[in-house]
Amino acid sequence: MADELSKVFAALADPTRRDMVARLAVSDATVSQLAEPYDVSIQAVSKHLKVLADAGLVSRGREAQTRPVHLEAEVFDLMTKWIERYRRQAEERYQRLDDLLVEMNDGPAAHRREDEKPRKRGKAS
Repeated sequence: MADELSKVFAALADPTRRDMVARLAVSDATVSQLAEPYDVSIQAVSKHLKVLADAGLVSRGREAQTRPVHLEAEVFDLMTKWIERYRRQAEERYQRLDDLLVEMNDGPAAHRREDEKPRKRGKAS
């Protein structure tokens, strides 16, 4: 799983590939359609798609004369599970820190019983 995840994150490290993935999330597209907004060759786009395919993020279909590129959304489930595990751990740490800060800020007064009254300080008459 870790090796698979490394490939996915490495593939998504490139902003052009992330943009392609975002566009494919809307609908399948051909290589030439994916190449339109970029000032790069079809070969360069094909290389980006190969990296995405090797990471399992996209697949190529066949419809008549075209070979549309399809986003494999289930790969994002793998990423989401991994991220979620560390998000929960971080959240638990932050909660412990919050609890500690409350305890430190409230000090002993927070633990005083309700029937105990704090001593008033002032000048003796």
